[in-house]
Amino acid sequence: MHDQIMAAVRQLADEKNLSEEMIMDIVKAALRTAYRKDYGTKEQNIDVDIDPKTENVTIYVVQNVVDKVEDEETQISLSNAKKIKKDIKVGDDIRMDVTPMSYGRIAAQSAKQVIIQRIQEAERDTMYEMFKDRENELINAQIHRVENHSVYVELGGITALLPMNEQIPSEQYYGGQRIKLYLDKVIKTTKGPQLLISRRHPKLVEKLMELEIPEVKAGTVTIKAVSREPGVRCKVAVASSDPQVDPIGACVGQNGVRVQNVMQEIAGERIDIIPWSEDNRQFITESLKPAKVAGIELLENEKLAKVYVTQDQRALAIGKSGQNVRLASHLTGWEIDIMDAEEAPASAAAAAAVVKQAKKEEVALISDVAISEEIKAKLAAVNLEQVEQLKGLSVKDFMAVEGISEEEAEQIVKAIKKLK
Repeated sequence: MHDQIMAAVRQLADEKNLSEEMIMDIVKAALRTAYRKDYGTKEQNIDVDIDPKTENVTIYVVQNVVDKVEDEETQISLSNAKKIKKDIKVGDDIRMDVTPMSYGRIAAQSAKQVIIQRIQEAERDTMYEMFKDRENELINAQIHRVENHSVYVELGGITALLPMNEQIPSEQYYGGQRIKLYLDKVIKTTKGPQLLISRRHPKLVEKLMELEIPEVKAGTVTIKAVSREPGVRCKVAVASSDPQVDPIGACVGQNGVRVQNVMQEIAGERIDIIPWSEDNRQFITESLKPAKVAGIELLENEKLAKVYVTQDQRALAIGKSGQNVRLASHLTGWEIDIMDAEEAPASAAAAAAVVKQAKKEEVALISDVAISEEIKAKLAAVNLEQVEQLKGLSVKDFMAVEGISEEEAEQIVKAIKKLK
């Protein structure tokens, strides 16, 4: 019996990340259960000793010494107790060795099953506590298997489901693939901890930016809001607590390398970095880029913004299938209606002019550079939209941007020099 039980214990101890003390408590509980089932009764008080050196198991029946026995399972008379231990007295407990000479395969298997069950329960509790402390974190995972539209990932010894509604639609998943996930919540269930993980959550972008951008991690640059259409496009509003730090430049990085690293982690999803502003008009104007706004009328009570654009800017403002205006609306928290500029009241047009002039004085954009619209679009695709970001870059640097030829790179360098 001893060899079979202890062999099972050693095997389980090697496989599970649990303390030796916890495992020994589980084994003792299993042996008590098995003894009551095969030799004793449910009412008996059973104790178990396991010698960690010799692995010898001793099973005891524990009874309380009394003058008058009322329960034979848990009590023993003083006279009978003195036959076992002479100096015993009323109120003491006496332990009697009842270890069976042979236990049998069925009893050993019964104890083993209890051990496995208790260790699984302890493992679930340990896993829950471990992941509970990691809510709202970015976690690394490896895909274990893919079944139809369900993706199962390995996370520190636990298999979790990445459901279809939390996957990036355009992303292909396969076994062995390593991905980053956002751990939203951990729920304790009878089957173990249930991890609510996501590749679609807006917080995933925020956590990836913390990982890639030192200024975000340090708190100098703050991510104010994120709006996503997973796998397609994302808008991120940022602000800086340090006037010396440009939040857009910090997030984009030289040649757009920082934001491109984040984009690669989310299946090439385009990320637009937007300067956050307390001025709602200015914030909405920025959020609708690359479209140019002619005027904005805010209906505060309805939280509605009527945005007026010229006919040639209407398609840009709305975006493909309404994508641009949807993202801008979610980012700013305002319902946005795109209206014809000819219908704009004088107050809206004037307000937009003030915003435009203030922004122009604040930072020069590539729209001010004498290069073709096609080249501007290629630069905007990698979030190189400020003149300040382009200064100092060489022809070779611009050629590193996808789609820009040597001739186009030379045009950009010449155009930037003319602005100085």
